[in-house]
Amino acid sequence: MNLERYSYFTDDYKEYVFFSEGPKGRIKKVVQYRKINDNPVVYNLGFGDENTVTGKIDGRVVTNNNDRDKVLATVASTVIEFSKHYGKQTIYIEGETPARIRLYQIGISAFLTEISTDFKILGVRQGVLEEFQKNVNYDAFFIKKK
Repeated sequence: MNLERYSYFTDDYKEYVFFSEGPKGRIKKVVQYRKINDNPVVYNLGFGDENTVTGKIDGRVVTNNNDRDKVLATVASTVIEFSKHYGKQTIYIEGETPARIRLYQIGISAFLTEISTDFKILGVRQGVLEEFQKNVNYDAFFIKKK
């Protein structure tokens, strides 16, 4: 996948920082991988804008900086980088809002063929885990390097 993306910074390959550039200005974005289960090992992918007052990540904010695809490509790139450094760990992805979940689903669907080459993708629908399929609405996703 050779998509345009932002450069990012990381110290430990578990937190990535980059800046969205657009009509709303320069906005700091953060992607974090936090271990949420030990057996099997599962990491949660958290993503959002950094709140300039609290320093916390806000996964509900809608930036509308006219760079959605570039931002999603950057987040996807961190999944690849994380997997290179931490191996075949399972990554759990759930958006903070139904709109955010739908956005992730659209991104996965658009590049399913390319993603499936290196990663296994599962969708969670009504509490049931199944192989990801296009045109099916999911509540969350699991991604794991093959």
